[in-house]
Amino acid sequence: MPTNPAASTSIDVPRGLAGVIVTDTALGDVRGLEGFYHYRQYSAVDLARTRGFEDVWYLMVHGDLPEAAQLSAFAAQTAQLRRLPEDVRAVLPALAAASGASGPLAGLRTALSLLGASKGFRPVYDIDADQRRADTVAAAAAVPTLLTALYRLGQGLEPVEPRTDLPYAANYLYMLTGSEPDADRARAIEQYLISTIDHGFNASTFTARVIASTGADVAAALVGAVGALSGPLHGGAPSRALDTLDAIGSRDRIDPWIRQHVLAGDRIMGFGHPVYRTEDPRSRMLRGIAEQFGGPLVDFAIEVEQRVEAILAELKPGRELHTNVEFYAGVVMELCGLPRQMFTPTFAAARVVGWGANILEQAADSKIIRPAARYVGPQPPVAVPTVA
Repeated sequence: MPTNPAASTSIDVPRGLAGVIVTDTALGDVRGLEGFYHYRQYSAVDLARTRGFEDVWYLMVHGDLPEAAQLSAFAAQTAQLRRLPEDVRAVLPALAAASGASGPLAGLRTALSLLGASKGFRPVYDIDADQRRADTVAAAAAVPTLLTALYRLGQGLEPVEPRTDLPYAANYLYMLTGSEPDADRARAIEQYLISTIDHGFNASTFTARVIASTGADVAAALVGAVGALSGPLHGGAPSRALDTLDAIGSRDRIDPWIRQHVLAGDRIMGFGHPVYRTEDPRSRMLRGIAEQFGGPLVDFAIEVEQRVEAILAELKPGRELHTNVEFYAGVVMELCGLPRQMFTPTFAAARVVGWGANILEQAADSKIIRPAARYVGPQPPVAVPTVA
């Protein structure tokens, strides 16, 4: 019987590559048993609490936190890159119309391809490290402008031009709403964005690295990452977590709703994480931000969280289930006035920085990522039937 010539070198791994180490990275890690994750040598949550978005962006790209002069220069550089090329701007109305109900994230895939072509992005295999870095920074700086323009055009509104005098998060909210945000809301969104820049080898980050490993250009790798992020099992959950709160509706319905869904084995959106076996540190931080705003939505969300954990402990003893980043991210974004259609795109506006850093790290290693699969179909070779 014919054999697979690669069988002697193939290694079986868990479904979904769960827990499989596929490379070395200096960008950060997630320690799920501890409930801790970091960007380079710093706690990601501590960075979100104490630093601005541009500080952490610089850290991911250059490897160190910036001094004051470095930060000022980097912030000015990235602010200038927010404005889109004219040929890209001209196509956005058609992209927004074609995206329709799919929303800005669908339009972003095409817009990023066009941006890369317009800016002349070349394969990372053919350019040096400085040009790769410049391409990732240019793309990341433009993503908030693309997303907000696509959203506003889809709502029948004119895009709002970016401002160079506002930090990344405040400018994002300004382009989205047309009004300069108050400091508390801008800071809350900035902390959310920082907390979601990177998070280990999640599906979208791994997709970006696979594409970068082929030597393709930065835009190609980012388009693939956006495609992975668009899946509801990855980046699509913040609005769905709020939908859970809407479905419960009132305090008297919390327990019966939760019991029904736990007993049915349904997934409760906003709870559980494939890596963390403790409380998600991002959720803990965002709950604190939500509590600073206060109000009925926050009180209701906290009560739902407590009852889910209590009822699960009663009905499924020994099974740990805590809120993940999406649960309180949805609450914070709702409190800050973001439309739900923009929750996952806002996630992308942060993660694009982490994707870029991973693309740079992967591009420094010219080895293509090329795993194997086990064939389980009909045993070949079978004679091809003759056409009657």
